[in-house]
Amino acid sequence: MNKRYLKWLNEETLDPEILAQLQAMDAEEIEDSFYKNLSFGTGGMRGIVGAGTNRMNIYTIRKAAFGYAKFLLEKYENAASRGVVIAYDNRNKSDVFAKECLGVLTAFGIKVYLFDALRPTPQLSYTVRSKKAAGGIMVTASHNPPKYNGVKFYDDAGCQLVPALADRVIEHFNSVDNIFAIERISFEAAQNNQLVEMLTVLMDDEYIEKVHGIQLNGESDKALKIVFTPLHGASRDIGLRTLEESGYDVTPVENQMVVDPNFSTVDSPNPENPEAFEHAIIAGEKVNADILIATDPDGDRLGVMAKHNGQFKFITGNQTGAILIHYLMETLTAQGKLPENGIIYNTIVSSEFGTAIAKAYGMDVESTLTGFKFIGEKMHEIEDTKKTFVMGYEESYGYVLADFVRDKDSIQALLMISEVANQLKLQGKTLIDYLDSLYDKFGYYQDTLMNIVLEGQAGEAMIQTIMSHFRSFEPAEMLGRKLLVKEDYYHGTRKANGKSESLDGFPSSNVLKFIFEKDMWFVLRPSGTEPKLKIYINVLGESKTDGEQVVTALKKTLQDKIDALQTEKGENE
Repeated sequence: MNKRYLKWLNEETLDPEILAQLQAMDAEEIEDSFYKNLSFGTGGMRGIVGAGTNRMNIYTIRKAAFGYAKFLLEKYENAASRGVVIAYDNRNKSDVFAKECLGVLTAFGIKVYLFDALRPTPQLSYTVRSKKAAGGIMVTASHNPPKYNGVKFYDDAGCQLVPALADRVIEHFNSVDNIFAIERISFEAAQNNQLVEMLTVLMDDEYIEKVHGIQLNGESDKALKIVFTPLHGASRDIGLRTLEESGYDVTPVENQMVVDPNFSTVDSPNPENPEAFEHAIIAGEKVNADILIATDPDGDRLGVMAKHNGQFKFITGNQTGAILIHYLMETLTAQGKLPENGIIYNTIVSSEFGTAIAKAYGMDVESTLTGFKFIGEKMHEIEDTKKTFVMGYEESYGYVLADFVRDKDSIQALLMISEVANQLKLQGKTLIDYLDSLYDKFGYYQDTLMNIVLEGQAGEAMIQTIMSHFRSFEPAEMLGRKLLVKEDYYHGTRKANGKSESLDGFPSSNVLKFIFEKDMWFVLRPSGTEPKLKIYINVLGESKTDGEQVVTALKKTLQDKIDALQTEKGENE
């Protein structure tokens, strides 16, 4: 029987709830729960809640907090007195895990600022900066299914830890010999030692005031009708309050304003999926809303639907990014405020649509690896330089418009997309009208994302097989478009015209990008937080319909190739 399982099962100090879970496991559950240690990924550590080394529980969260505490004390002078801000979302055990982190940090003598109830991720990032804290912890699994939870760690700039810093946390994390012996103190003891400061609605007031400051036409008449849903999550109060205080007519989706860790009204609490808007559409039809806004459980992602010709139309992350960029460029130009040295950040999987718009207005555009921490890092790097931050965004529905937050911020984004939609309504137009005008002017860019879900140990092996195959895959052309460039971010190489060169400026990451003629490309990237392989596709079509057809054809070509690899692997086993 699994040695790790037996060690946990026989631990005298084991939590009774964990013990009961262990005793109820069958052989398959034991294998999946203990075959590895839960690892750090794109946004920290994330996994299924339950007993075991490969699960999120009070012991693995203590181990993570231990590694983070050691890192803070090593990196920052006066880290203990500067403190750490902790926030959490609505998920199962989020409040428990937050207090477990607090118990470990305060055992090291580190002060903790703890929110008195759930709050969104961008507010955590802002508060780290406002309190001049040494770091921050957000307990969340973002938009993952209900069985997941996780934790994200931040530096003193309010940015998620980049790999060089996360590696130092991991070193301390891996140094733990006995996960059951990590020292911690109770919440009450930490309070008695004056190591805890509770954060209340006063922090909300401060953050919302900063968000209101991003408006460009905030004094305009408000004609827009909005339906808002937090999908049971942490932006419930902050999001609604921000819109209402800005003067908008907002209808909340009442049954999704309830804090529900099981997300019982949606199959997936992810505003990237049109299905997540089912209840918002019903509410929108009742009140004749103009736009529907959804945020994910930890309130950093934003999804939008807009009414057009009597129907609600879904707007993708890349499309929302393009709309926001053009509105910013157009409005700042009209107001005489467009910065001369402005820069916009996106990622290597973001569509070229937004880039084309930004460059037409003279903006620099720089792409980072996937993960908003890399955009946050760039925002920090240009402080006290001649460059002016204008916006950061990624295709996965994350946006930030002002740098008082160093992570994606759905609250900033929901206020700005509402302003755009309101200005358009005053002109008798919709967001879809605006989007179509951008296609006509800047090109018919189309994009999609393929999610190849492969769970467990066998799934991980299959992802490795697929990546290995594509690492040696170099077609002369696909769909009649010549291959121009192949980029391997793991080996740091870029091959063009048969010649290889170094791909500088990026940390090593298991990502492959194939770039073809006419702005067609696809990227393969194993998710750092979910059991899936992500394939991003971008195409520039001769028309919108042509672009959609090429996307569909490329998607089928890649799916057929992956299906064949899976069949071949199955036959060889």
